[in-house]
Amino acid sequence: MTTTRNFRKIAAVAFASALLGGTSYATYEHFGKPDTISTWVNNATPFVKARLDARSGAAANGATAMIPADFSFASKKATAAVVHIKSTLKPERTVSQMQIPEEFRDFFGGRSPFGQQAPEGKMEKPQATGSGVIINPDGYIVTNNHVIQGAETLEVTLADKHTYKAKVIGSDPNTDIALIKIDAKNLPALSFGNSENVEVGQWVLAVGNPYNLTSTVTAGIVSAKGRSINILGENAKAPIESFIQTDAAVNPGNSGGALVDLNGNLIGINTAIASQTGSFAGYSFAVPSSIAHKVVEDISKFGSVQRGYLGVGISEVDAAKVKSFDLKVDEGVRVENFADESAAKEAGIKIGDVITKIDGHDITSVPQLQEAIAQHKPSDKVSVNVNRDGVEKVVSVTLKGISEPSVADRSSSAVMEQLGIELKDLTNQQKKEYGIGSGAQVTAINAGKIRQGTDMEEGFVITKIDKTPVANAREAVKMLQGKKGGVMIEGLYPGNDETQYFAIGL
Repeated sequence: MTTTRNFRKIAAVAFASALLGGTSYATYEHFGKPDTISTWVNNATPFVKARLDARSGAAANGATAMIPADFSFASKKATAAVVHIKSTLKPERTVSQMQIPEEFRDFFGGRSPFGQQAPEGKMEKPQATGSGVIINPDGYIVTNNHVIQGAETLEVTLADKHTYKAKVIGSDPNTDIALIKIDAKNLPALSFGNSENVEVGQWVLAVGNPYNLTSTVTAGIVSAKGRSINILGENAKAPIESFIQTDAAVNPGNSGGALVDLNGNLIGINTAIASQTGSFAGYSFAVPSSIAHKVVEDISKFGSVQRGYLGVGISEVDAAKVKSFDLKVDEGVRVENFADESAAKEAGIKIGDVITKIDGHDITSVPQLQEAIAQHKPSDKVSVNVNRDGVEKVVSVTLKGISEPSVADRSSSAVMEQLGIELKDLTNQQKKEYGIGSGAQVTAINAGKIRQGTDMEEGFVITKIDKTPVANAREAVKMLQGKKGGVMIEGLYPGNDETQYFAIGL
């Protein structure tokens, strides 16, 4: 099984920083803290401190203008640093699928809750494959989050056929980027280029391991920038999507591979393909280096991504909005609402303002704003140009992070984050309709153990945890945060009085 995701399928070759509004509609399918790696991943000024100067981008564009007879220089440089990743996944074992893990046999006497004998023996562990890019001679590799998500073990094969076990340093579902490491030295590595200077029409190469083939290179041009294809929300709470779109052929197994310019600089991480079949059919999409570099640098320094937020809900300006709101500008993003403790609101931005620039760079779409803000951390100051009733204003905004929970709430927040679910209390009317006296309803299922290991759906009502009745959402969280090892969740779906069981491990 190769790791990929599809649009009816848009396949993710294997994500809003501003708490942004705006939605794009399409069918896509995805394919101890270490020392900082910033001195290796970029030879120019780091994105987190300032925008890169135009040196690498200009060089790439100059090379593009001349269009060489072949792409051998960039190919040789990139293929040496692109690796094959094989992930052995944790088996999904859910009672609702007639499979009962050993630790739950005492609940049903070794039998299925539906009256069938539970299967014996070991379950076969599924495997997935993808690609990765060495960005540090000491073994640091960037790839897609969906390549390593749910993996029990990771095996990396280098271009010279040497194989290593890898460990996950950190990952970010919001951008589908992950950082892993192997125990090796003096490896060939790629430097991050400047994706902001990449031009539509510029030649690029995609390097990866499609269909388990090693070191495959394809060429194409940049077809568009700042594409949002609405694929990362499945696994992310605040997805950031501002993809580089190319027509370089990318297929299952290319996930996490390199998109490079003609100098062999890493300008993107291949992530998705547009497809009706799961294979390449015209367009592929890559996370730009401006985002990927910030993510891996944060993970290497802090162990997690330090992301700043404007705290606004926005939508793109179009002809209908210009007419409806009598806007004095026909490009930008309109501020629709504010999050709690919004940095933008505190700085003086108002609902109805149209954001036209961030730090002097034009903003014409939601993905562009996402990408601009995603390069910053909390406490960074950004210059925001807004058009208010025809008057252009420049506002300095100090970005905020997501509010930290109180000490008392951290353990409960941690377990709910691990499970990836959100709960609410049942109303008296719902209890009457469902024929139960108490329970807690699942209102959202995000990335986590529930999605990864069960087929639970939103709307499920939890009535018991390890045979103990659940009074309400607060009690359910309290019960779960004290659990270790195997946990049995029991409940039902509205309109169906058949009891369902889900087994998870904490």
